[in-house]
Amino acid sequence: MPELLKNPKLDSEFISKAVVRLMKRDILERYEQSGELTDEDWEFCDRIDWHPVDELPLKEESIKKLESARKEKPARYKSPDEFFEKIK
Repeated sequence: MPELLKNPKLDSEFISKAVVRLMKRDILERYEQSGELTDEDWEFCDRIDWHPVDELPLKEESIKKLESARKEKPARYKSPDEFFEKIK
C-alpha cells in the first residue's frame, strides 16, 4: 500500500476504480430492491457501458435455451446471400 502513495497517478487510478466499484455496488443494490434506475444511474451506466442486470444470475429458461443451442448443429451457408435469404 505505501507504493501507491509514491506515485500520484497510480493512486488516482486506484481511487477512480474503487469509486466506480462502489457506485456499481450501490446501483446494483438499489436496482435489486426497486427494479428501477434513476436518471443519474442511467447516465453513469451508459458512461461505463454497464447495467445492473449484467450482475444478476441467468434465468433458468435462458440457461436451457443456451444449452439446447449448444447441442444444435450449426447451419452452413454457401454464400452471404443464402444466409440473408434464410433469415428473411
